[in-house]
Amino acid sequence: MVASRCLPRGRYPRRHPKKYYLSQGIDLSGIEVIENDLLFIARARLEVENQAKRLLEQGVETQNPTQVGTALQVFHNLGTLKDTIAIVVDGYCASLEENISNALDIKVLTQPSQTITRGMYGYTLAYIRTSTYLFLATCYIHLYWMTGKLYILYTFWTAVTGTLFSQFQIATDSSMFLKQAFEGEYPKLLRLYNDLWKRLQQYSQNIQSNFNASGSTDLFAELQQMEDDAQDIFMQKKQDYDPEKALKDSLQSYEAAYLSKSLSRLFDPINLVFPPGGRNPPSTDELYSIIKTIASELNVASVDPHLSLAVSKNVAKTVQLYGVKSEQLLSTQGDASQVIGPLTEGQRRNVAVVNSLYRLHQSVLKTIHDLMGNAVQPLLDSVGDSIEAIIITMHQEDFSGSLPSSGKPDVPCSLYMKELQGFIARVMSDYFRHFECSDFVFDSTETIAQRAIELFIRNASLLRPLGEGGKMRLAADFAQMELAVAPLCRRVSDLGKSYRLLRAFRPLLFQTSEHIANSPAVGDIIPFSIILQFLFTRAPPELKSPFQRAEWSIARYSQWLDDHPSEKDRLILIRGALEAYVQSVRSREGKEFAPVYPIMVQLLQKATSTIQ
Repeated sequence: MVASRCLPRGRYPRRHPKKYYLSQGIDLSGIEVIENDLLFIARARLEVENQAKRLLEQGVETQNPTQVGTALQVFHNLGTLKDTIAIVVDGYCASLEENISNALDIKVLTQPSQTITRGMYGYTLAYIRTSTYLFLATCYIHLYWMTGKLYILYTFWTAVTGTLFSQFQIATDSSMFLKQAFEGEYPKLLRLYNDLWKRLQQYSQNIQSNFNASGSTDLFAELQQMEDDAQDIFMQKKQDYDPEKALKDSLQSYEAAYLSKSLSRLFDPINLVFPPGGRNPPSTDELYSIIKTIASELNVASVDPHLSLAVSKNVAKTVQLYGVKSEQLLSTQGDASQVIGPLTEGQRRNVAVVNSLYRLHQSVLKTIHDLMGNAVQPLLDSVGDSIEAIIITMHQEDFSGSLPSSGKPDVPCSLYMKELQGFIARVMSDYFRHFECSDFVFDSTETIAQRAIELFIRNASLLRPLGEGGKMRLAADFAQMELAVAPLCRRVSDLGKSYRLLRAFRPLLFQTSEHIANSPAVGDIIPFSIILQFLFTRAPPELKSPFQRAEWSIARYSQWLDDHPSEKDRLILIRGALEAYVQSVRSREGKEFAPVYPIMVQLLQKATSTIQ
C-alpha cells in the first residue's frame, strides 16, 4: 500500500517545510553517485505518484474516504496536490460537458428513421423531444455518478459541493431549435432536474455516512489544516452560492420560453370568447373552458414551487384580462341606472357581466383551493400515519394493573400519550405554522384531529386485559387526548361528532356492563360496534375479540375496520366471534356462559334491528 511504503509514521506537519535540494544552483552533472541517486529518486517518485493515482481512483469509485484521504495526503507530501486535483476535476468536467453536448446534438437527435414524419428542420418537434429525453436520461445517470465522485473529493476540502454545475456549459449549435422543442415540456425537464438534485443530496448523505463510519475523522481534520492556497482548488468560495440554483439556472432560457407560451395559452380562450364588437359575456361552457385552461397550467406547474409562483402570476394576468374585457361590456348609459321601468337591455347585460365575474371568481377559488390541497396532502398523510403509529403503541403498555392504594394513577398519562402530544406540537410548530393561510391549514388539520380521536377510541376499546388501575390511567389519557389534538384545531369543541364521542365514552370506563348497554349515548353518539368491542375486554379469555378469533394483529384489524366502515359489516364480524364462543363452550360441555355474554347478545340484537 502507498500509505505503508511511502509515508512516515506519526502526525504529518500542518505546513510543508521549505524544500531545499542539493542540486539546486549547483552543477553536479557528471558525478555518477549523485546522478544515480537522482534517477532513483525520480523513478521512486513516479512509482509513488502512480500508486497514489490508482489509490485515488479506486477510493473515488468505491466511495472509500480512507483511500481518498490517504492518496490526497501523498500528493500533498509530494507538493502536487493542487495540480493533481485540478487535473481530476477538469477531466470530470470535460467528460460531463461532452456527455451533455452529445445529448443536445441536433445531428444525433435527427438520425434518419423510416417512422419519422419530417416537419420543420426536417423532423417533428415531438420526435426531437422524445429523442432528447432518451439522451438526457443517460446523461443524468452519468452526471449523478460523476458528481458523487467529485463530492467525495470535496469532503476533504472546504470548497463548495455544487461547483461542478457552474464549471461547464451546455454547448450546442441548435439551441434555438431545442428551445422551441422544449418550450412546452419545461415542467417535465424541471421535474428531472428536481429529481436529480434530490438524488444528489441523498448521495452526499450516504457518502458522509460512509465517511463517518470509516474512522477517517482524524485524517479529514488534518487535511483541513493544510496550506491556505490549497483550499481554493476549485473556485473562490462564495458565501451566497446556491448549488441547486446554479443547477436550475441552466434552464433559464427554457423557463422564459415556457412562461411566454403559458401566458399565450391562458390568454387565447379569453380573446376567443370576447371577440371585437361582442356585447355578451362568455357562456357557462366558454367560462368552463377558461377555467379548465387555468387549472391545467397550475397543475402542470406544481412540480416546482418557483414555477408555480411564476405561472400563478400569469394566471393573475389572465384574471385581470378577463376583468378588463368584462368591463368593456358594461353599459354606462343612463338606462343602466334607471329604476322606473323593467330591466333595460343595458341593465340585463350588466347583470350578465356580474354573474360571469362571480362564476369566474368561484371557479378560480375552487381551482386554487384544490391545488393547495393537493400540495399539502402528502404532508397531511404523513402526519396522520405517524399519529396512528403512535396511538397503536398503547397496546405495548400494561393496563391490567389494579388500582393503586392512593386511588389515583401514578402518572398523569401514558407514555404513548406523551409521545403523541409532543409529536403533534412539533409538526404544527415546524411545518404548519409556516403557512400564511391559517384557515385553510386548520380546515385540513381538523380532519387529522377527528381521525386521531376515532383511532384513540377504537384502540382504547380493544385493550385487554383492562384492570381497575388501567381504567384510571386510560381515563387520564382521555383528558390528555383533548390537549393532544388542541394544536390541530381552532377549538376542540369544533370537532363535532368526534369530540362528542370522546366525551361520551370516558364515563363508560367505570360503569357496569348493564349500564353501558343501556346508555343513551350508545347507538347515537357511540357506534354499537365500538361498545361491543369494549365489552369483549370484560369477558374471560375464552370469549375472544374478533381480531383474536381471526388471528389478526391490532394493526391489521384496524385496517379492516377502515376498509369496512359499514356498521352492518362490523356487526357481522362481531356476531361471528360470539357464535364461535358458543361453539367452544358447547364443545367442552360447559354449563354456563360468561356474565357479559347475554348482555352482548342483547345489544347485538338491538344494533341489528336498528341498522335494518
